[in-house]
Amino acid sequence: MKILIFVLFMMTSIFLFFSLFQMFFKSDKKMERRMKSFLKENDQKELDKRSFHFLVQTKLFQQSVQEKLKKRRNTKKLEQKLISAGISIRPEEFVMFRMILSIISGLTAYLIFNNWFMILFGFCFIYFGSNIWIKMKQKKRIKMFNDGLSDMITTLISSLRAGFSLVQSFQSVIEECESPLKEEIGLMIKEMQYGLSLEEALNELKERMPSEDLDLMIQSILIQRQIGGNLSVILETIEQTIRDRNKIQGQISTLTAQGRLSGWVIGSMPIAVGFIIFLIEPEYFKDFFKHPIGIMLIVAGVISGTIGFILIKKITTIEV
Repeated sequence: MKILIFVLFMMTSIFLFFSLFQMFFKSDKKMERRMKSFLKENDQKELDKRSFHFLVQTKLFQQSVQEKLKKRRNTKKLEQKLISAGISIRPEEFVMFRMILSIISGLTAYLIFNNWFMILFGFCFIYFGSNIWIKMKQKKRIKMFNDGLSDMITTLISSLRAGFSLVQSFQSVIEECESPLKEEIGLMIKEMQYGLSLEEALNELKERMPSEDLDLMIQSILIQRQIGGNLSVILETIEQTIRDRNKIQGQISTLTAQGRLSGWVIGSMPIAVGFIIFLIEPEYFKDFFKHPIGIMLIVAGVISGTIGFILIKKITTIEV
């Protein structure tokens, strides 16, 4: 019986979530179709007045929700993270998506474990886990960008020596390189076609992809355009510097792999053991959440574990 209730609850939650998400953020195409149907002269079908009024009210409500979310202080920062991570949704869509999914996760955790504390755990797991997920995707995409950056510079050098201009050389990068270089350089070319100068487009690229190697390349191009010089020779020197840096970084990553793995194991072991004991015998943890000393011990354990994890990460992180 409990399994049936759980399945029904999950299905209801999923359908509710997608219906709200569709109504709030994905109704543009539906609105356009209905408006075309309403304005078409030779169409025999007529849009019902009540349906049209409901559609307009839904659109206005959607816009009001989006405007409230856009006024948040960290919306611009969140938008930059989403772009860097390659997630093609708007910040207000992501905020609503995260909030609805966090609520569903909290209710699902309560239904499974029958404990009010699990509501908070399920909510925080999705709410804060989404930020970690974005950072992981952003880090992975920037790493892919950096791995292909030396090849992109090689393509630029070859194109410049063949007599192409810098803009034409960037266009050849779109044909030769793979994702995410292809998408980012293509977006930069489109921005220039829409009226941005080369300097502004390069700065926009630097904001979308916060990479030290890319920053070095862009600064070299901007300085060369101001004082002159052979750009292909400058880029060749930068390309060799980037290759040497990546080589050293790979060696350091190999040497510190054991320390980083030890940090992850030591940092996650108390949490994993505590969670397993809580699932096996919840009575053992009642005093920890009710008695002041138990709460102080939990807080002290979380703080000391966090400090130890940060120290291990600092020790094993070596900047090149």
